[in-house]
Amino acid sequence: MRTSHAVADAPPPLPEGPSATAAHPAPATPGARTRSQHQRRRRIVQAAAALASRGGVEAMQMRTVAERAGVALGTLYRYFPSKMDLVVAVVGEEIDLLESSIERRPPHAAHPAGRAVDVLMRATRGLMREPELADALIRSLIMAEVEAPFGDRMASLLLRVATDGRTVSLPPEDQLALTGSLAGVWVQELLEMLRGRRTYEQIQHRIEIAAERLLAGF
Repeated sequence: MRTSHAVADAPPPLPEGPSATAAHPAPATPGARTRSQHQRRRRIVQAAAALASRGGVEAMQMRTVAERAGVALGTLYRYFPSKMDLVVAVVGEEIDLLESSIERRPPHAAHPAGRAVDVLMRATRGLMREPELADALIRSLIMAEVEAPFGDRMASLLLRVATDGRTVSLPPEDQLALTGSLAGVWVQELLEMLRGRRTYEQIQHRIEIAAERLLAGF
C-alpha cells in the first residue's frame, strides 16, 4: 500500500453559516462504523474461504484476498495480522453456520451420544461440500501457531447438545474434557476421509462408537 509523503498545505478557514454543515457532514456514528467494519470483515473472510475452496490455503495469498474483498492490503492486515489469523476466522465462520443450523433444527435423539453424533455428521456434510476448503482448514489448524479456538468451540457445542439442559452428575471440567475428546476423534476421522481412507458411513459408525463410550456418563 502506497503512502503519500507530500506535506499538505494548511486547510482554508471553515465556512460559516448554514453551508458549513453541508460542506463538512457530521462524522459517522459509532454504530455505523461498527456495522461497516463488521461488513468489511465478513467480506474478507468470505473472499478467503472462496479462494481456499478452489486452491487450498496456498491460494489465500493476502494480496489476492484483499483484492477479491475490495479492501486495501493495509486494511486486511489490520483485521488479520497473518494468514493463520485469517484461516482461524474462516473456521470460526464455519462453526457459526453450524451453530445456526443447530438452533434452527436441534437434534432430537433421545440419548446424549445420538445428539452429539447428529451434530458431528451435520458438520461433516457441511465441510465435505467444499473438500478443498475442509482439507486446507483442518491441516492448517493442526499446525497453527496462533490461538485456534476450534476445538474448544466444538467441545462446548457438543456439551450443549449432549446435556440438552439436563443436570449431569459429572464435574463440569470432566464433561468438557469428554466432549473435547469426541471432537478430537471427529477431526482425525475427517482427515482420514479427506485422504480417501474412510467413507462417510465408516466415519459415522466410528463416531457413534466413540460417542457412546465417551458420553456414557451423561
